[in-house]
Amino acid sequence: MRVVIIEDEWEASEHLCSLLSEIDPTIEIITKIDTVHKSIEFFKKHQNFDLIFMDIHLADGISFDIFKDVELKSPVIFTTAYDQYAIKAFKVNSIDYILKPLIKDEIRQALNKFKNQKEEATNQDLFHNLYQEFTKTTKTYKTTFLVQYKDALYPIATTDLAVFFIDNGIVKGTIFEGKTYIITHRMEQLEDDLNPADFYRINRQFILQRSSIKKIDYYFNGKLKIKTEPSFDGDLIVSKAKASDFKKWLNQ
Repeated sequence: MRVVIIEDEWEASEHLCSLLSEIDPTIEIITKIDTVHKSIEFFKKHQNFDLIFMDIHLADGISFDIFKDVELKSPVIFTTAYDQYAIKAFKVNSIDYILKPLIKDEIRQALNKFKNQKEEATNQDLFHNLYQEFTKTTKTYKTTFLVQYKDALYPIATTDLAVFFIDNGIVKGTIFEGKTYIITHRMEQLEDDLNPADFYRINRQFILQRSSIKKIDYYFNGKLKIKTEPSFDGDLIVSKAKASDFKKWLNQ
C-alpha cells in the first residue's frame, strides 16, 4: 500500500509513520507534506498512490483548499484535533477521521475499512460538498442569548459573552463585566451556534471568546494554561492534542 501523509506537525507525522509501520510493515510512505500549497503542487504531478492521511489545519490554511485545485481519486483518512462542525460533516458523509492523539487500534480500524471497501467512492463530489459545508458564507451564527435573571428575561449580545462553561452539569455564560447567567443550550449546540472565528472549545468544560484570552502559559506534557479576563478560580487547560490547533486559531 502506497500512502501520502499531509501533516504540518513533525512529531505527529513521525508518530503516524511509526504506527503504520507497526500495523503493516509493507506500507510505503511516498511522501510527507506540511502545507496546502506543497500538497497541490505534488498532487498535480503525482497520483500513483492508494491512500492519503490528512490533517485539517495546515500551516498555510485548511486542507479542504486542496480539493479546489486538484482532483484526487484516492480516499482520505483525516487525522485531526479539530472536533467541531467539519467533523460532523465527515460523519454524515461516511469519511473516516481519527482524533488526535493517534491510537494504533483506530488507525488499524481505518485501514481495515479502506481495505474492505468494494465500491469506488465518488470522492471529488463528496469532498466538494464537504468543503462547501465547511466554508459556506451563508451560515448565520447566534447574535443574542435570551437569559433569565430573577423574574425577568434579558437579551445579551453574543459579543458580550466571554466564556461558556459547565458548572455541576449546567451550562453557564459569563459576560466581560463578570456576571454569570444560565444558558439553556448544550455545549455541543453552542459549538454549532457560535462563530468559530470568535469562539473556541478548549476542552469539554470551556468555550472561550477570543477577546477573553489574555495570556497563555506553557503547561506540563505539552499542554497550555489559559488566563482569561474575567478570570476563573480553576485552571483552563488546552490538551497537548489541541494545543497546536488552538495556537493557529488564536494567531489568525
